[in-house]
Amino acid sequence: MRAWFRQPSIDPARRQLLRGRIGSDRVALRPPWAVAERDFIQRCSRCDRCIAACPLQRLQRGDGGYPEINFATGGCDFCGDCVAACATAALEQQPEQPVWRLQALIGERCLAHQGVVCRSCGEVCDQRAIRFQLRVGGAAMAQLDSARCDGCGSCIAPCPTAAITMVARASTNDSLSS
Repeated sequence: MRAWFRQPSIDPARRQLLRGRIGSDRVALRPPWAVAERDFIQRCSRCDRCIAACPLQRLQRGDGGYPEINFATGGCDFCGDCVAACATAALEQQPEQPVWRLQALIGERCLAHQGVVCRSCGEVCDQRAIRFQLRVGGAAMAQLDSARCDGCGSCIAPCPTAAITMVARASTNDSLSS
């Protein structure tokens, strides 16, 4: 095998610099069961098999042509079709491995912060990870139970103010809320 034929190593941070996103904390939302980012970049051949295999069409080409999940139209049902289609082991489904280390974060744009009642995120959460804390004289505040959140992303699309984002899970015991 010739050394010049190897796929070049791509540093995602360098790519962010070229796009003017210096110091960006944007997390690449890889498909479920993606290996660690550095390993993913080395293993993924950017063949688009996982994208084609997604029955919900949530996967798309992201930065550098690598697959990313897009929650704009709904969440992931963790069917595993993307893993089955991956020939390079960039996606590996193992029983003890979490689907991914992501969870929802409800930010300051949540309508409850403006005193408006909205429960659209909680209504679509099958895991019941989003609950609403009643407040005297104000709208109930959305609160996320990170122990229940599986990171499916179903809560993102229905949010009218785009107040919900996906973030890296700090640990299994941490709880993030608005």
